[in-house]
Amino acid sequence: MAGRHRHAVRAGLALALALVQPATAGAEGRHVTVTGEAIDTWCYFSGVMGGPDAVVGSAHHTCALWCAAGGIPVGLLADDGTVYMVLKLPGADDAAGGRGFLAVASHRLTASGMLHERDGIRYIIISEVIEDHGITRRNHEDFGVVPPFAIPEAGGE
Repeated sequence: MAGRHRHAVRAGLALALALVQPATAGAEGRHVTVTGEAIDTWCYFSGVMGGPDAVVGSAHHTCALWCAAGGIPVGLLADDGTVYMVLKLPGADDAAGGRGFLAVASHRLTASGMLHERDGIRYIIISEVIEDHGITRRNHEDFGVVPPFAIPEAGGE
């Protein structure tokens, strides 16, 4: 009986360690540097404004401002297509949304900070914007001020 008890205790300890280690490792994060465009995540993930090309750059700038001011989470769309949810921007007293994001919405940034991953989502706490390249995707020529697919057809119900 003592052997079974020891085995159960060992199994219990192993399970407890397995459960604790991922949470601890995820909480620590790791330092990264990412280059990409500051986006509003609602339009990017929902598809409400069209495909990925329609929700970036100058054609989507005003909407990105409205979304951030309304509390929509801010993202950083990296050059490789990875989206990082931005939890904090440097110099902002609050989270990444609102006023902190207004200065960089639709801008191409090179930023460094701590990366945390949980449930397949990448979160970044930006500690430094190394370079702000401004709005580099000038796509009004392609989409106009308002993308044509965002305007309801006349006579539609």
